[in-house]
Amino acid sequence: MAIVLAPMEGIVDEVMRDVLTGIGGIDLCVSEFIRVSDTLLPQKTFQRHAPELFSGGATRAGVPLRVQLLGSDPQALAQNALRAVEYGAGVIDLNFGCPAPTVNRHGGGAALLKQPALMHEIVRVVRAALPSHIPLTAKMRLGFEDTMLTLVCAEALVSGGVSELTVHARTKVEGYRPPAHWEWLARIREHVAVPVVANGEVWSLEDYLAIREVSGCDSVMIGRGLLAAPDLARRIARYHASGEKDVAAPWSEVMLWVLDFYAQCRAKGEGTPYPVSRIKQWLPQMKRHYPEAEILFAAIRKLTQADDIQAVLNDEIKV
Repeated sequence: MAIVLAPMEGIVDEVMRDVLTGIGGIDLCVSEFIRVSDTLLPQKTFQRHAPELFSGGATRAGVPLRVQLLGSDPQALAQNALRAVEYGAGVIDLNFGCPAPTVNRHGGGAALLKQPALMHEIVRVVRAALPSHIPLTAKMRLGFEDTMLTLVCAEALVSGGVSELTVHARTKVEGYRPPAHWEWLARIREHVAVPVVANGEVWSLEDYLAIREVSGCDSVMIGRGLLAAPDLARRIARYHASGEKDVAAPWSEVMLWVLDFYAQCRAKGEGTPYPVSRIKQWLPQMKRHYPEAEILFAAIRKLTQADDIQAVLNDEIKV
């Protein structure tokens, strides 16, 4: 059983991974996808997307990081997977689920779900290039427009050599609109001979328990649910340990995480728009559970200077 922090491009970077894994309950995380075209990427690209590689391969809390690659060229993906291993990656993950139009137009991410033979070839070539002790995993959606090829795609990945398969229980066309089709996770799990990790529409402990029951999967990947409720994984872990359902963290505790996050963003991108844009990106995610987050976002929404936002955050912690 594992709780996996989902890779979300432009949102779950190393700062967010550090904060969320520090709260507790997350067993592993996956990097934002590293886009591969037809070249061997330089070290700086891996440092930008997966800096944890160069500090032991884990977050400060000790949660291991998997490196995710995205592309459609088997040989280029294989070369870059091997390069990631040379830099310290302990697991390579392949992205067959990204719904972003720019990615799909170039034949990557979820667009590959229309070509199961190419999916198989990508996995086969990458698996053959990697040392035998390095696991290769993959993430997919149920399909591009429909579920006609769902089981075919899953089998293509497994027969190609992945040892674990994460499935986001929606098609590309469905994007992130509810509901997620958890029943399909059970069908896939019964069809393939590797562990399946369930993903999609988990916002609460109740959702987590429901997706496990419907899918039969032991492990669950959570993305937006952890952005909205940063302590969700911690509450899940405590439930498994004690059987008790903890209440969500109070806003006063959440604000400590927000301040840590903003401080790290400022340290990383002082003098750039990065800290301002990142805090404005995260706060709206939390309004699902915390009305205080929506009020705080309204207070900083028009601010453009990092110091001005810092002053508002400091005032909030005093309330």
